[in-house]
Amino acid sequence: MQALRALAALMVVVHHAQNEAAILAVRAGTDFVPRLGLPWPAGVDIFFVISGFIIVHAADPLFGRPGARGRFLAHRIARLVPLYWLVTGLYLALGLSMPALLSGEGGPPDLARTLASFLFWPMARADGAVLPLYGLGWTLNYEMAFYALFALGLGLTRRGAVVWLVGALGLVVLAGRLIPTPPVPLAFWSDPIVLEFALGAGLALLRVEGVRLHGAARVGLAAAGLFGLATAPAEPAFRLLAWGLPAALLVAAAVLGRDRPEAARGGWAARFLGAAERLGDASYALYLLHPFVLRAVREGLVRSGLAPLLGPWPSLVLMIVLTLPVALLAHQLVERPLTRLVRRRLEPSRPAEAADRAATPGR
Repeated sequence: MQALRALAALMVVVHHAQNEAAILAVRAGTDFVPRLGLPWPAGVDIFFVISGFIIVHAADPLFGRPGARGRFLAHRIARLVPLYWLVTGLYLALGLSMPALLSGEGGPPDLARTLASFLFWPMARADGAVLPLYGLGWTLNYEMAFYALFALGLGLTRRGAVVWLVGALGLVVLAGRLIPTPPVPLAFWSDPIVLEFALGAGLALLRVEGVRLHGAARVGLAAAGLFGLATAPAEPAFRLLAWGLPAALLVAAAVLGRDRPEAARGGWAARFLGAAERLGDASYALYLLHPFVLRAVREGLVRSGLAPLLGPWPSLVLMIVLTLPVALLAHQLVERPLTRLVRRRLEPSRPAEAADRAATPGR
């Protein structure tokens, strides 16, 4: 699962790196055709399916338990909020010191939109786009709404909570379609992309119910998922079908297998998988921080005069590669300590070791 999270984060990185490479190509007067291969923004759809799976699968000790809602939300806040607030604050500080960074928004944001960004509340900016101050946070506006809905169902059994979640997400999507002019938050949250959380939750329920697939079936699912993404349009009319369902096939291939025996955990394949899992652990830091690295490397190549010498494709590879150590270091030195600190503040009476076991990985 962590390896799949690494893939999803890298897809988003490649998407944005292609945009930066295209800017380099324009400045150098050369040709560059981005977006070859997979629809790279679909990494977000893989993330959403994974999130739906992980939240249901890892919440097993919480269903129907007293205080489950508060404990779950404390874990989620500790996991997502500190690094996002830190990155948003950094972006705001850079934008105020270098206004060109905020030129696409018509100038510095007002107080209302700044607060909305920190509180995960969808709000339209000056050009009408419903994006937070730090644009990548649009996915977290969906995530936090998903967590809130899921928390409401924690008083039920696992199966009841999944049924509640699927029904609630479906009603939100339906409400957004039936109300003639829905308010901005409802219009945002009612996008069918939220049903990708439901797909992941359904996969978690299948796994808990004992559904397991043999290797050939899982390979077939993974191949079908990759083929579906590779043949999907770059800008699909219905994202849930074009990108969401292939993403669900990839996640199903990852989670519906049997546990690996100890004998199969050695050798080069295990080392490669271990490296991918470490990157998966750092995928949230990679997702949030990669635009800073891409932009810095792009500007470094331009100002050093290396951009025309390297060309867009080597520059693209260099930008992507340099995001990885930054993400790994940020995960170890910033994200993990912040998460532990906030978790202790939100659950001061709970032993740290038990809290760590109960915490679930996520974006």
